[in-house]
Amino acid sequence: MAGGSMSPPIKSNDAVRTTTAPPIAMRVPDACRFIGLSRSTLYLLVATGEIETVKVGAATLVLTESLCALIERRRNTPV
Repeated sequence: MAGGSMSPPIKSNDAVRTTTAPPIAMRVPDACRFIGLSRSTLYLLVATGEIETVKVGAATLVLTESLCALIERRRNTPV
C-alpha cells in the first residue's frame, strides 16, 4: 500500500444486513409454497373466503396478509 489509501477488506460480519419485507401479494404457485399447501387446497380456501385474492389483468394475486391471517386463525383453533 505504498502511497495509496486502501481500506481493509470488509469481513462478512461487518457488512450491513438488510432485510426485505414480504411482498404484499404473490402469485398462486408462490402462495402454495409460502404456506405449504397444494394448488387445489389453496383454491378451496379462496372459494370459501378464507383467503383473499386480487385479479390484476390475467394474474391472480394472493394477499400475503390473508395467508398469514389464515395460519393465525388455524393456529388458535383446537384440532
